[in-house]
Amino acid sequence: MVVLYAKCGEIADSTRIFDAIPRRTVVSWNALLNCYVQRDSFGEAVELFQDMIVSQTQPNEFTLSTMINACTGLEDGRQGRKIHGYLIKLGYDLDLFSANALVDMYAKSGYMVDARLVFNVIPEKDLIAWNAVISGHSHNGQGEEALKLYLEMQSQGIKPDAFVYSSLFNACASLSAYEQAKQVHVQVLKLGFIIDIFAGNSLVNSYAKCGSIDDAERAFREIPERSIVSWSAMIGGMAQHGHGRLALQMFNEMLKEGVAPNHITLVSVLCACNHAGLVTDAKRYFSSMEELFSVQPMEEHYACMIDILGRAGKLDEAMELVNTMPYEANAAVWGALLGAARIHKNVDLGSKAAEMLINLEPEKSGTHILLANIYASAGMWDGVAKIRKVMKDSNVKKEPGMSWMEIKDKVHTFIVGDRSHPRGKEIYAKLEELSEPLRKAGYVPMVETDLHDVEEREKAKLLYHHSEKLAVAFGLIATPPGAPIRVKKNLRICLDCHTAIKLVSKIASREIIVRDINRFHHFRDGLCSCGDYW
Repeated sequence: MVVLYAKCGEIADSTRIFDAIPRRTVVSWNALLNCYVQRDSFGEAVELFQDMIVSQTQPNEFTLSTMINACTGLEDGRQGRKIHGYLIKLGYDLDLFSANALVDMYAKSGYMVDARLVFNVIPEKDLIAWNAVISGHSHNGQGEEALKLYLEMQSQGIKPDAFVYSSLFNACASLSAYEQAKQVHVQVLKLGFIIDIFAGNSLVNSYAKCGSIDDAERAFREIPERSIVSWSAMIGGMAQHGHGRLALQMFNEMLKEGVAPNHITLVSVLCACNHAGLVTDAKRYFSSMEELFSVQPMEEHYACMIDILGRAGKLDEAMELVNTMPYEANAAVWGALLGAARIHKNVDLGSKAAEMLINLEPEKSGTHILLANIYASAGMWDGVAKIRKVMKDSNVKKEPGMSWMEIKDKVHTFIVGDRSHPRGKEIYAKLEELSEPLRKAGYVPMVETDLHDVEEREKAKLLYHHSEKLAVAFGLIATPPGAPIRVKKNLRICLDCHTAIKLVSKIASREIIVRDINRFHHFRDGLCSCGDYW
């Protein structure tokens, strides 16, 4: 009767019948536990299991298998460890089914060390086991490990499926590993897989995040039945690459095909407006999203809109939206306002936004650096000195800028003034070779943006040896003439590097693609896809 009522959707009646059973056996507990898990009531299942233990009813294998599923649904590795402990304590053999379930539970909970421990003791791993552990590493930002496991899986003679490839595409996206993404894509084609919607969406996302929006669009067009996830990935990718108007065209194409946007799609639409400086369009979409698409604006939409207004210099409007929105302003909102204050040299707004951000995220050095830049651009050197002192007293360390690029399956990493690269002499010689053409093209080092307490000549030297410039110089000597140069940066690209790389793209007749922490910059013929609006 417990099961009967549950299958009829009457869980309250199931519980009432269960409570009326005078002497409950493990079968009684299992019946209700399974009902809760089948209905995704995972929290209630955990509470019931704890009651079961208090009642001194010993769980059996079915109980523990059900509870592993509950912990997977909750992504609760801490509770999952307890269930795992019961399996060991009660002497149950870890069969393939239970082991795979444990790997999946630990992976989805972010407990990858535990997931690997269980995975490693499985004597004959099947596709499900490999899938769970590769997906876990990919999902938890450990893309390199996911790719290594894929190679190991191939050596074991296990044939991958679409889910494995979807995880690998996501791994390549997290690493921004374009060459690896292409290799995985080739493997899919060689094996004769028809890219399903799940893997297709991951492929679109992977190419977009690896810096090739053209490949992403080709993959998007090949998906037979595009879902809202497909459209959102493509619109978001175009926005990140600075193709704001194309992203909006694609959004309109999606609407014509009868696909309704969700809140993620509309965040991408607002981002597209933001990166292209389309303030009027952004206002129209933001004000009508609830009426036209039945999507209530959430914190992310407000943060995007505030950023759009701030970047466009409409600081009063931005602050009015902050004061009237139905959410407490979070770090994203204050970060947008701090960025706007830097662009428009508004010291008062910058100070207020920085104060709020430091309270919310005291450990992040970027806030202090941006505020110091605002003070420096306004000639307020006392303010710069004060920020330096605060950072020193609070032991806040500036995150070092780092750039890297991938050539022939090897990643080359650079930091400012770095001379450790095997081809270091050639890199610096290339920079020296470029200095005169850059000067003739109008490049003047923006020494006011450098906060080091040194002479201007030394500042100019430090700027010229920023990690982005070193990576670009390496790209020029290490790749064939005419080949695109793809650079990744862990921070926002600085104004001086942005200006210099625009000129280098024209001088060297190269497309240079830089992915910084916010977006992609496509430099070509002396111009950038962001339109100098980032």
